[in-house]
Amino acid sequence: EVISKEAVMDFTQRYIEPTRNIHPSFFELTMMMAFDYFAACKVDVAVIEVGLGGRLDSTNIITPDLSIITNISFDHVQFLGNTLPEIAKEKAGIIKPNIPVLIGEAEGEIRQIFIDKARCENSPIYFAEDIKPIIHSRLEDSGKWIFESNKYPNLTGELGGFCQEKNAATVLAAIELLQQMNYVIPDKAVYQGFRNVTKLTGLQGRWQRINDIPKVICDTGHNIGGIQYIVRQLNSEKYRTLRIVIGMVNDKDINGVLSILPQDAIYYFTQASIPRALPAQEMMQKGLAHGLIGTHFPTVKEAYKKAINDSDPSDLIFVGGSTFIVADLLSFLKQKCLTTKM
Repeated sequence: EVISKEAVMDFTQRYIEPTRNIHPSFFELTMMMAFDYFAACKVDVAVIEVGLGGRLDSTNIITPDLSIITNISFDHVQFLGNTLPEIAKEKAGIIKPNIPVLIGEAEGEIRQIFIDKARCENSPIYFAEDIKPIIHSRLEDSGKWIFESNKYPNLTGELGGFCQEKNAATVLAAIELLQQMNYVIPDKAVYQGFRNVTKLTGLQGRWQRINDIPKVICDTGHNIGGIQYIVRQLNSEKYRTLRIVIGMVNDKDINGVLSILPQDAIYYFTQASIPRALPAQEMMQKGLAHGLIGTHFPTVKEAYKKAINDSDPSDLIFVGGSTFIVADLLSFLKQKCLTTKM
């Protein structure tokens, strides 16, 4: 359930002035709001996701029952480091003394960094890839996954996207570990959660299909770790022409992402409505350096409308590169829908 506007207003009235002198970031202030609200609501369980990373992340003041690190990719490099091992060491900062940690995906040097950190903290460490909670899986034409596991046969996952195969394994491994800690998680809850995750949480932008003719997909993947799955999935699609509406924020590995995107697509370079957005024209110049041909647009709305107008019914439009690009798109479509209804 989304926090009420009244609760947000109450929090800001109480804390904006007292915190002004320390200049908290938006994330720090909203994290503080969340923790304050969870305490007031006396929640049974809080699932807390880090912001930039682990060691110095403002969420790292908590002592969890279980720490989870999904995977490591180039992200927030100016804060976390320029190499994957450097980033992994920062992410490993959430590993707490004597608190178990689950790793979704890691190999080689990265895996060893987590093992070494867990040993230093005397923390039990588990790898979803070793637990192997999923026997096999398949992606249905509907865009939903069917996962087969010993404990949860024929488990339907609502979220699309190739990356959900790894995510589902991590989730099922986490559930198994939590049950060993005496968490009561009925099988029925697991089936309902996987089948209705969007409905239950409002989560959007995970290989989300927002139009059929032409087919339009949006996804919030914004680093090489996420984009590599998107590229694989785009390659598996059937279409006449692939059109990609893309923009990124300036603290990502932009060249790394552009280097793996398909060169046979038509690009609509754009920028999200936030200060951190890389200007669309600069995005286009970087794209050209990697053989990606297209034009630039000052807003996601203009880029998307042009892509739609250019499209044949059998074309495929992909919108992504940033959570904020997808947010701008969904906001525009929602407003358009409201205007049409009025």
